[in-house]
Amino acid sequence: MFSFTKFFAASAILPALASAAMFDVQVGGSNGSLTFEPEAIYAAVGDQVTFHFNPKNHTVTQSSFANPCGLKEGGFDSGFEPVTEDQDVSERPTYTITVNDTNPIWVYCKQKAPANHCGKGMVFAVNCPADGPNSFTNFKNAALAFGASLEAGASATSAAAATATYTAAFNASITLPPAVAPSVVTETVTVEQSTWTTTYSSYYGSPKATPVSLEGAVHKVIVGANGTLAFDPPFVQAAPRDTIVFEFQSKNHSVVQSSFDNPCSKLAKDDVTGFSSGFHPVANDTTEWPTFNVTVNDTAPIWVYCSQKTPADHCAAGMVMAINSDESSARDFAAFQALAKQTNTSSAASNSDTTTTDDNNGAMSMPMGAAATVLSVVMGVFALAL
Repeated sequence: MFSFTKFFAASAILPALASAAMFDVQVGGSNGSLTFEPEAIYAAVGDQVTFHFNPKNHTVTQSSFANPCGLKEGGFDSGFEPVTEDQDVSERPTYTITVNDTNPIWVYCKQKAPANHCGKGMVFAVNCPADGPNSFTNFKNAALAFGASLEAGASATSAAAATATYTAAFNASITLPPAVAPSVVTETVTVEQSTWTTTYSSYYGSPKATPVSLEGAVHKVIVGANGTLAFDPPFVQAAPRDTIVFEFQSKNHSVVQSSFDNPCSKLAKDDVTGFSSGFHPVANDTTEWPTFNVTVNDTAPIWVYCSQKTPADHCAAGMVMAINSDESSARDFAAFQALAKQTNTSSAASNSDTTTTDDNNGAMSMPMGAAATVLSVVMGVFALAL
């Protein structure tokens, strides 16, 4: 019934369609509302509809009047298109379909986290009847009824969820901000002349999943600049394939992956073991500083700390940093650092690193001169595949 292209209209258009009209539809309101704007249009055969994705993480997915919140067999689907608040409008993704007949085209957003967008009324239609049983109003009401049924089904557990609390792993008396579940997204990515499909965890407020280049960008983080117990900068935003280069400039520090709820202990959860650089002592007269590289493979937040405890606990002193933390949420870098400062040596004692036996999560070491070591660490739940 239709054909579609992603990001760009078809490169060749039949002469008969040269005068086709173009319709622009906003996916998600400018204020973050769960809507298509406009919600319905009337288009002639050959006309094209371009969907413009706004902040949050939406889809343009074809459904049917009978099942407004389910993918129609053989129907089109844009896939998830996460967009950050600071992303320039000119760089936001689009998705275009071509109308090939006059039959109604029913569309919905299939995002289900943190709420079911279709069930909140995020639906759209092309060439739907103005009134009658198959009107847009009835289509949207059916979507809202579906959402209401989901809420009713969850009512048995809603009371427990409302009273649920998150606590620090090292001290159950410390209450943490609620964790936001990510959306697992499969997306086709095109960079330069290469195209591949990637699956990753999409977080609201996280960077775009598309690398800036095939090689990625490089972000330098100074570890212990001028003798301080700090990472500089304390947090960075990095896209997949970007490299974080940690440069050790003083004392004897390490770079170890942890988690938000246990900031001063090495990550070991759900069969995932965090990376660790090992300790890197640096003499005062050193001119070639050792480095440790981390390659970013998705957009999930990554929490980092220094595991040195002599003569004082560096992590408990606030020596932590973050990659891709959502700085607009309650789980931002400042909250992570504040939590780290509430730990102590005894609570974090189980995480003692050595310079010879660290598990670097499959890392490969490579000498760089007499004083430098570069470790490339594969990190994140999903790896990008060319």
